Amino acid sequence: MLVLAVDLGTTATKVVAVDAQARVVASTERAYPMRTSGLEATHDPKQVLDAALDALRELASEDVRAIALTGAMHSIMGLDSDLTPVTDALSWADNRAVEQTERLRGTAEGRELHQQTGAPIHSFTPLMKLAWFHENGVRAAKWCEIKDFVHLHLTGELLNEHSSGSGTGLMNIHTLQWHEPSLEFAGVTADQLPPLVEPTHSTPLTAEIPGLRKGIPVIVGGGDGPLGNLGVGAATPGAGAVSLGTSGALRVAQQGPGVDEEGRTFSYAIGEGLWVRGGAISNGGVVAQWAAETFNVPVGELLQQAADVDSDGLVALPYLLGERAPWWDPTAHAALLGLRREHTPAQITKALVEGVCQQLALVLDAVPRVDSLRITGGAFRAPIWAQTLANTLGMPLHLTEDSGGSAVGAALLAWRALGEIESLTVDLVQPTQTITPDEDAIERYANARPFVVKAYRALEDLYDESHR
Repeated sequence: MLVLAVDLGTTATKVVAVDAQARVVASTERAYPMRTSGLEATHDPKQVLDAALDALRELASEDVRAIALTGAMHSIMGLDSDLTPVTDALSWADNRAVEQTERLRGTAEGRELHQQTGAPIHSFTPLMKLAWFHENGVRAAKWCEIKDFVHLHLTGELLNEHSSGSGTGLMNIHTLQWHEPSLEFAGVTADQLPPLVEPTHSTPLTAEIPGLRKGIPVIVGGGDGPLGNLGVGAATPGAGAVSLGTSGALRVAQQGPGVDEEGRTFSYAIGEGLWVRGGAISNGGVVAQWAAETFNVPVGELLQQAADVDSDGLVALPYLLGERAPWWDPTAHAALLGLRREHTPAQITKALVEGVCQQLALVLDAVPRVDSLRITGGAFRAPIWAQTLANTLGMPLHLTEDSGGSAVGAALLAWRALGEIESLTVDLVQPTQTITPDEDAIERYANARPFVVKAYRALEDLYDESHR
């Protein structure tokens, strides 16, 4: 017996066949472009849908008990009254709503919306994208996320759920309903959005997919971030997960929703009363890629060199792509502080890696309870990342294979909906390695962290003054 989990990613859709012990037995992938221009970052909804259907056809078999969905959070697209797309799907990376975000960011209204919806005031949220659409005269009969659109074509039902919905800035995390003040700000009404259901909600398959039985359950699923925790066995309250690729995130599971009073974290649903609190960072492995291109050294070789050096007083604010948690500042500026002529490419790279890890530590500092941390992602193939992160977070890190992640989490939602597992806190994933921090390094990085905070705030004040 298998579940097919469909993971609608930023540049490709992956379909993974997962058994009831959370083992990946087969997978396939279909790539598509994310079209970018300036602040725009969009997908053609038909390309994403075709990729999902084609990948499902490849892995279809009589052994498949259900389909489950997950995907990149924070997308939004418009549909007409016939549920045909009238806009492209705006990706999480689309930042056209910077002006709308800056008007709300730091205000009492913005802080209240963050507390009620669990989503930060940032241009990646559908809340801000819809406000941008509204102010630019773009109208639609319905608005939905790209995952909702794929679910529509699999089942005939347009639905959203509490997991992806909690990342929109439009859902009240305490009532699990669309939040009226958010809707008013965005210029939409509740009936223009899909109904909200539990992530384990099941709808029969109506699409013709050769090899799959008509009527098998399609589990609506959830967002890739919170389901990433589920997929690596970090869904028990107090269990955390760090994913690190081009960007990164740190999320800790908890019972019930809620963000910190300072608004440094998000609060997204897993399902069945389990939530994650944490934050995504915009700059992860991208800083090493940038350094490799700048110094014309292969990235693996440069990271290996950096592992063996001290950054020698150099401090990096690694905000090459602005920054999300804990600042939620799309206009944040990168900086190298203390740079001297004698600093080498390896030392600069080490400082950039440390800067990313300090950013994740700032997110961890905003989470009230953390008992353990599992890590996953392509960046950890270079040992410097895991060791520096363990030293910075001051905790042992348990490495899990990056074999399925969010897709495995979606599959576990399906197995739960089918009654094959007793709860979503079941831990079926075993770490392959534990990275232990160096005690001296823990203290050194902890002592340096307040400087990072002061430097960010001081530099942003200077940039603000220079642009008045």
